Amino acid sequence: MCYFLQKEIALYTASKANLEFSQFNIDDDVDPLFKEYWCKRLHPKNVAEKVYRQPPLRISLRSGRLNKQDFKFTKHQTSLLLAADSIGKKIQYNCRGFLPNQRQYRMAGLAAIEIAQKVSKAWRFLRNPKNSAKLVRRRDKHNMSVNRGGYCSTSTLSAGSPTSSPSEERVSSGISLSWQDVYNIAVKWRQISEPCDPVVWVNKLSEEFNSGFGSHTPLLLGQAKIVRYYPYYLRTLEAAKTIMLDLKYVNNAEDRAIFLTDIEKLKKIEVASSCSDLYNVVGETYWVATRCDSIAFQGRRLEGTRITTQNVGKTGFDFAIRTPCTPSRWEEYQEEMTAAWEAICEAYCSDPNPTRDSNALDAVKAAILRMTYYWYNFMPLSRGSSVVGYVVLLGLFLAASMDVTASIPPGVQVDWEAILSPDPGTFVDAVKPWLYPSVKMSKSLKDYADVSVAFGTTGSVVAALTSADT
Repeated sequence: MCYFLQKEIALYTASKANLEFSQFNIDDDVDPLFKEYWCKRLHPKNVAEKVYRQPPLRISLRSGRLNKQDFKFTKHQTSLLLAADSIGKKIQYNCRGFLPNQRQYRMAGLAAIEIAQKVSKAWRFLRNPKNSAKLVRRRDKHNMSVNRGGYCSTSTLSAGSPTSSPSEERVSSGISLSWQDVYNIAVKWRQISEPCDPVVWVNKLSEEFNSGFGSHTPLLLGQAKIVRYYPYYLRTLEAAKTIMLDLKYVNNAEDRAIFLTDIEKLKKIEVASSCSDLYNVVGETYWVATRCDSIAFQGRRLEGTRITTQNVGKTGFDFAIRTPCTPSRWEEYQEEMTAAWEAICEAYCSDPNPTRDSNALDAVKAAILRMTYYWYNFMPLSRGSSVVGYVVLLGLFLAASMDVTASIPPGVQVDWEAILSPDPGTFVDAVKPWLYPSVKMSKSLKDYADVSVAFGTTGSVVAALTSADT
């Protein structure tokens, strides 16, 4: 059933093999309806004749094909790949169900280095007083209520397009990076590293986006305890109970409120020890939204993720988190991400020597973690948001001359820590005890070859991810 969909993605990649990797753009090039069928694993019979078909392989090969020479790396390329492998290993979750994957390590490392190179270049530009003054004057000419400028997001960028890859010319000319530009570097590497995974920006799907396409991550599915996520079952259950006791209502499958003001029901919620206990109190499928406090807009509370309980019959219950991506929610998180990104840039660029000031570095670390917190609650990708979030974190630390040397501790899943934290401060407090001590000052970034030059074409990127001879 999915053969047609996978074949089309393979043909698309082949058509870009001899073009610059910046032109590999699944989100903008591939039909939104096709991407929706791909994400939902739907039968292609209703989409095959409605979308643009990719050119046959023989057409793509006319412009040249990869040969053995493409898989022979120079000394600088080999050094870059070895560094990427070392950095990329830091993404590994030391939890049951998460197996090691050398290809994904290399993807993560190369993406983190490329992010660091582009961000550090933008920061160098912004720290020049003349350039900062230019950006301030440029921002003053535009309506800031519509487009929040900040240090790193100018009005010349398209805030609504998270898929445009910034060129070296644009960065060097002084037009800085938006948060979408930064994350999209990691998104593209994640897309090409595993073409069988439908990794796309949700707002680039079809009109179905307007009805709230979102991710679904079960912890308990009938009688099956999902090995990756069940360790967070009790914490998620306690979070649901806390929300229910605080709000005294839940939402049903039709998004109508079910009030829980009865004293006896509240007592049963307090002592509930399973999702079935909570379901029996409510009496039907329900969901509650986790809390996600804004720091950009005082008093605003964003909708985090939805903890849902659904009766699936004799086999038991579907206890899961679901993250909707409606246009209104997207707009709120885009504003929050913009503000969080500006805070990172200001924390680093406002100090003349941030690498020599421990307080300045702590401010940069906390700002990076705050943006990571909002990214994980946002979950704007059809899949892959978890690894993309941590890759960007590693890249931003590297851009600030800091190496994260420690692996993620056993039993910790960083995205779940963010999802179950009611505000960014709680998330920072949960992560920094193991993250901060591992951060070492480093100037290693200047020793790496430019990723976008060393592996400039889509074909060379595929070769880099495929080769094990380094």
